[in-house]
Amino acid sequence: MSKSLAPPLRQIGIREVLRLVVIVAVLLSYQILALGKWIFRPRRGWAAHASDGVVDAFFALGPTFVKVGQLMGSSPGLFPKVLANTCLRCLDEVPPFPGAQARAIIEADLGRSVEDLFARFDDVPLSSASVAQVHLCVLNDGREAVMKVQRRGIYHRMKIDLRIAYVFARALEKYIAFFETANASAIIVDLHAATFAELDSVVEARRQASFRAAISAFGDNTFVTAPEVIAEYCGGRVICMERMRGYPLDQCTPSEQSELIVRRAAKVWMEALVLHGLFHGDVHAGNVWVLDDGRVSFLDFGVMGELDEQWRSLLQDLFHATVIDGDFTRLAGSVKRLGIISEDVGTDAEVGSILQSVFAPMLSDTLAHFSLTDFIRALVGMGQHYRTSSPEELILVGKQLGYFERYAIELAPNWALGTDPFVFKNVFPAEVAALAHAREVDLPD
Repeated sequence: MSKSLAPPLRQIGIREVLRLVVIVAVLLSYQILALGKWIFRPRRGWAAHASDGVVDAFFALGPTFVKVGQLMGSSPGLFPKVLANTCLRCLDEVPPFPGAQARAIIEADLGRSVEDLFARFDDVPLSSASVAQVHLCVLNDGREAVMKVQRRGIYHRMKIDLRIAYVFARALEKYIAFFETANASAIIVDLHAATFAELDSVVEARRQASFRAAISAFGDNTFVTAPEVIAEYCGGRVICMERMRGYPLDQCTPSEQSELIVRRAAKVWMEALVLHGLFHGDVHAGNVWVLDDGRVSFLDFGVMGELDEQWRSLLQDLFHATVIDGDFTRLAGSVKRLGIISEDVGTDAEVGSILQSVFAPMLSDTLAHFSLTDFIRALVGMGQHYRTSSPEELILVGKQLGYFERYAIELAPNWALGTDPFVFKNVFPAEVAALAHAREVDLPD
């Protein structure tokens, strides 16, 4: 995930101080309103009213706080249940900005009026999120498309807000043990890096086009796609792409077809991860759709991960062991080359024994229950134990594997990502072909 676009985080000036006054005033105001509602409706409970007040304040304060709410809603174990549940509103109730603002941003970026650019442009957005919203349009050649338009002034607002959030997080870590355990400042650092990588629409459009091209690299992923970027309608704050019709993956009904859909999506994502290096870094269900024609489409490329050759080699060794031969010895060399375990820990054979002892509990169960996410977490934990590296790339990979494992639980309960030869068909072509032949199984299209 690129961090070069991010402004300095550890910097406080007069603008941050003034913004802090506004933030405190808004948060207090909405809690006073919540108190009034509780007085008239005490049966609902103070916690529920107070949580509503927090989320309403987040919406009033803008995109940074909406993102914080999304993080809280996605981390129910770290926050009170009623607050985490209420924060789920930040995922699907983000207020849109006016269509006139969207038109102004498009015209400023592309240098032409909306009337000249499009045969039709809908001012009411199809969807609205913390950073941008999506408008349906029809190009002059008759093609249906969508315009993803960033919120006005979002760069400077989020820069100031995240600096304030970082100061708060450090203070909370110092005085409250819970926030130290939760590593609150590191969460803000990650959010800061992800946010400003997401704010460069030129980079996002290029990555989306690259991902779409990589899908067809082997000629066999005809049931998976990504929206085509229409480059002549893109700018620094806007991306134009073909319209996709469908529904989020988690709205599927469990069936043999849903299992195949999950396997196809996982196969393309895994190939991007270990062969192409550039992989989708936010595969929640809203970003993975089942299209009306039965294909799967990846959407929203604001967050992408990028692995260099050494990281890809490590993961190839890992997946070779889980899918092909069960031999984790070759993983030892990769782990040492990446600095997860230092050379002085021992020879490759000795490190292999360490890996065996760490991961044996995971491998003692049937392979159908093998969890790649747990494996990645253990690998990260090993690096932290030996204090030799901080493999942020693996953390991002683990988050995405967690999404796929949740899809498997709901839609493909008999499927195991880490041991499915089909997923790795293009990663280990000869070995997978031999394995399929030996097991007398036909791999799907």
